Amino acid sequence: MPSMPIIQSPIQATIPGGAMLYDGSRLGNAQPQIFRPEYWRERGQVSRPPAGRGAALFVEDGTVRWVLRHYRRGGMMAHLSRDSYLWTGEARTRPFREWRLLHGMHDEGLPVPAPVAARYRRNGLTYTGELITERIADARPLSALLQSQSLPTGTWEAVGRCIRRFHNAGVFHADLNAHNILLDNASAVFLIDFDRGQRRTPGGWTEQNLQRLLRSLNKINQGLLAEGSSSADWEALLRGYAQARA
Repeated sequence: MPSMPIIQSPIQATIPGGAMLYDGSRLGNAQPQIFRPEYWRERGQVSRPPAGRGAALFVEDGTVRWVLRHYRRGGMMAHLSRDSYLWTGEARTRPFREWRLLHGMHDEGLPVPAPVAARYRRNGLTYTGELITERIADARPLSALLQSQSLPTGTWEAVGRCIRRFHNAGVFHADLNAHNILLDNASAVFLIDFDRGQRRTPGGWTEQNLQRLLRSLNKINQGLLAEGSSSADWEALLRGYAQARA
């Protein structure tokens, strides 16, 4: 795996109505407009993300390739508020928490996208937020790959080893599913979308993480998984997971 540049200490800047947090080595002089999709569309620097990337926006600025994500609610809460969250303090905002978690993981060499910038804007008792990360080159979600092909045993084992690396590091992924696992052209495995993720001491949450992923794969399997995929794939994933012991 190529060496990853060391992230500088995060820089925080106050902006009208909120604050930004960013990495100065990747973003020399952060401006609030980089969090606006319209800013990138007007410049013609937006590309469509592959299937499985939800509401993420792919943006490009010369040699820079980023993913811009606006935090949105899911489930029943989305009927009450599409993108506003209760204000409980700056350190607890979703974009700042995810940025700092990514910062630490990337610095440790875990396979995650490098965090570029995060922003929140407060409106009384609520806030909204965005996160920008570097785009992993030539990577597609596991869910999208499984709609067109079956994967070799070695790839499933690599997915299991990747997940175990995060568990060994005490990283809890709140939404570990087939959409948030990426594979590049060399079959290197990455995890993305650590909203509500956190560091935890070892415990039963690791098995819960795996069961959540299994439910996601079973859902995809209902008419979408490529012919030839079976429980043997899951067994291969668990085998890789077991191989990557601490």
